[in-house]
Amino acid sequence: MPFSPELTTLGYIVSRDRRRVLLVHRVARDHDEQLGKYNGLGGKVEPGEDVVEAMKREVREEAGLDVTEMTLRGTVSWPGFNGRDVFGFVFLITGFDGEPPEANDEGTLAWHDVATIMDLPMWDGDRHFVPLVFDDSVPQFHGVIPYDGGHSVESAWRVSYL
Repeated sequence: MPFSPELTTLGYIVSRDRRRVLLVHRVARDHDEQLGKYNGLGGKVEPGEDVVEAMKREVREEAGLDVTEMTLRGTVSWPGFNGRDVFGFVFLITGFDGEPPEANDEGTLAWHDVATIMDLPMWDGDRHFVPLVFDDSVPQFHGVIPYDGGHSVESAWRVSYL
């Protein structure tokens, strides 16, 4: 049987000075599998959609912003993530038009200092790649972060640089 993961996008929108990042705090829906966590913006790639257009669409839907500049920073495979395999394309978004609202259907939207975002509640597996998104000295990366029981399997994760 061929590997058929759910394709997703994940974007980290930075302020013009690149010191702050727009994150969603997932607190709007009690049944949300990401309840209480902070994350970038993004979601599933729709049938017939390429990943760049999917990322732009998700940012428009979730933050009301039109992306004008972004860079693919890497990809991540999350086998076993809440019972499914997920493959994500991770972008750094450095140009956009518009102003984000204070909240969306998933939770509150706010700017956070890039230097301290690792102190926020997030998926434990995200801690392996999120710093790489903002590190200009790191080339594109690919991470494999297996999950079991809602947590990353620390002994099995790995990141490669492209």
